Amino acid sequence: MKMTSEQKMKAMVAQGYGAPKVLQLEEVAIPKVKPGFILIKAEVSSATRADAMMRTGTPYIARLFTGLRKPKNPIPGTGYAGAVAAVGEGVSNFTVGDRVFGETTLGFSANAEYILVPQDDVIMPLPASISFAEAAPLCDGALTSVNFLKEVGKIESGHSVLINGASGALGVSAVQLAKYYGAKVTAVCSTRNIGLVKSLGADEVIDYTKEDFSDRKASFDLIYDTVGKSSYSQSKNALKADGVYLSPVMSLGLLVRMMLTAAFSSKKAVFAATGLLKAPELRGMLAHLLEVIAEGKHKTIIDRQFPLEKLAEAHTYIDAGHKKGNIVITHS
Repeated sequence: MKMTSEQKMKAMVAQGYGAPKVLQLEEVAIPKVKPGFILIKAEVSSATRADAMMRTGTPYIARLFTGLRKPKNPIPGTGYAGAVAAVGEGVSNFTVGDRVFGETTLGFSANAEYILVPQDDVIMPLPASISFAEAAPLCDGALTSVNFLKEVGKIESGHSVLINGASGALGVSAVQLAKYYGAKVTAVCSTRNIGLVKSLGADEVIDYTKEDFSDRKASFDLIYDTVGKSSYSQSKNALKADGVYLSPVMSLGLLVRMMLTAAFSSKKAVFAATGLLKAPELRGMLAHLLEVIAEGKHKTIIDRQFPLEKLAEAHTYIDAGHKKGNIVITHS
């Protein structure tokens, strides 16, 4: 693709932190291809709960990475899938036309027609058997759940694992992955999502409107709270003696519990920021995930698809808290 300085693309731009209405469709310059970089024509991107939180600028500690008063990178979104449109000098691992998918992490900028990423970024070839829509959300729920279950939680065959928020983007992947790793899976969701979660392989489903999982004393090796709706204090009685409470949602309370349990308890509270891991680690986990997909043991669950110009509507839907699986943003 031959680029000129006049060429423009459509992108959703955050005018600041706040409600979904801060997201506005604009025409901006297509990024210039630099040595060592790849320009991707994004066919699909994702919109996630994490994106919605970043849009509001909360938790405030996150602004140390995203910008104090307004986003440093005003185009939101991190997950994408598309085709290589151009490569910079020195790029040898991708060529124009290659189908790819990946994650921009703190670079954001995925909710746009074109994305510029370093060749050593979190970018992978996309197998022909996986559609763009299936691939774009993989670096959110699926990749995060690989990290929490396999790398952080050290899941083992025979473990008893509870997934809280089992019908969300992280949860639907976590149920499938925990079963793949040989665990006995107890999933927590609302009444209307029980059928979905059972279809993904959960051994047992707890309807949180009827039962509090924390009443199950000493039952679980791992509790993975994908939505941060519980806490270590609420969950510890349900953990076995050496059990671990995992959450991808940071809070001051969780930080304190991490320090205290690390020093004084056999039961642990653990937070990890998957997006802050180095690109080679994330690519390694993605390669593993592609193997799981190739074995037919993981599928992307898509709730709704929104066109790029309706990203604010997608965020409004996410903020309502009732989505099942993933939200996909189509760019054409």
